[in-house]
Order: sequence, then C-alpha cells, then structure tokens
Amino acid sequence: MRFIKCPRCELNYIQEGEGYCPVCKREMKGERQEELYELCSICNENPCMPGKDVCYECYKEMTQQDALHNGGSDDEEDRGDREVDIDIDEVADIENIDIDEIQDDDDDDDIPPEIGNQISLEEEQSKEDEDDEEDMDE
Repeated sequence: MRFIKCPRCELNYIQEGEGYCPVCKREMKGERQEELYELCSICNENPCMPGKDVCYECYKEMTQQDALHNGGSDDEEDRGDREVDIDIDEVADIENIDIDEIQDDDDDDDIPPEIGNQISLEEEQSKEDEDDEEDMDE
C-alpha cells in the first residue's frame, strides 16, 4: 500500500483506496473538532495561559505569594515602571566635550594607512578611467 495526498485538501496523506483524510471527512460531515488545550499543572481545572503551564488564577496567586516573600511588589519591575535616577550634571557634561581634544589625544600610529590616506571620489573615478583606457589599448 502506498500513500497519496488527500484529493480535497492536498495536505494530508491517506492510504490508496481511502476517499478523504480524517480531517476532510470531519469537515464534510459538519463536525467541529474539539479544541485541544492544556490544563493548568497546579489546579488541573482551567486552561493554561499562552506560553505558560499555569492558568491565570494560579499565576496571579503565585505572583502575590512571591511579592509577599520578597517584601515588595514584583509587578512594577515586570512592567518596567521603575524610575531611573539620572544625575543632570552628568548629562550636562556630555554637551561640553571638546572634540578637538579627543582628536589630539589619538595617536596617528593606530590608524591603518589605507584609512589615513583618504582619496576623493574624483581621484578614484580618474583612476578607474585610466584603467579602462589601458584595458582598451590592449
């Protein structure tokens, strides 16, 4: 026996001689497939939240217990509502940086020769034109 694609959906494989795949048969009869979902691993009553293995009620209870054990609310940290303490004087100093001092402090030895000797676009174009002329002469 060999397998062939279902003639209706062309997705599922069926054995030769069968009419349609089980999915198509169910759809043609008008039956709805019962949604498969995972039950909570703690209470085994409610469906799990997407991406978690616990339901919403158990998750909420767990976060409340964690907050009590840690002595504070972890919800603020999870949402990113924490305030950031920035010293304004440090930010103001950033604007006062002198670029010339930074450039003077750099050693020219650190710069590779191909970067140190920059060529303008016109010079590069003229070199390419000369190369093209030499190729045509040959």
